[in-house]
Amino acid sequence: MTEHRRAVDGTTTTKAAGPIDRIGHVLKADADTPVIPDVRLSDLEPYVGLRYLSKLFKLMGIVLLLLLVAEIITGVVAQGSAAIPTLLGEASRLIVLAGVLWGVGDLAVLLVDVGHDVRAARILLARQSHSSAPPVTAARAPEPANGVARP
Repeated sequence: MTEHRRAVDGTTTTKAAGPIDRIGHVLKADADTPVIPDVRLSDLEPYVGLRYLSKLFKLMGIVLLLLLVAEIITGVVAQGSAAIPTLLGEASRLIVLAGVLWGVGDLAVLLVDVGHDVRAARILLARQSHSSAPPVTAARAPEPANGVARP
């Protein structure tokens, strides 16, 4: 896994996958794949940490719900129906906290998706700027030293 991580966050060039690569090498490529400048390695790095964080938060939400079930069983066995008012307050608190943890896990997955969208936008912008021709500027004669412009 560590061999896929970046060593430096400097600007490197990355080869773009052309249409030949997408159709499974059915046709032969005429030339080498074009090199796209300004695509950093961090643009291509997966968001492994956020996925683990999402799973961790969801697991903590499930553990809280299991603790809620264990607390209800223990309260009813120990005190009977007298524990119901106390258990309702505790149950509502644990359910809300478990829901918040589950929601934070979903937000982490959303951040992964946003990161993929930003990465795709960066790559597409680099491809567009690489494929566009440089702007043509007209050669202009230098201004005279006396400040009077020529017609």
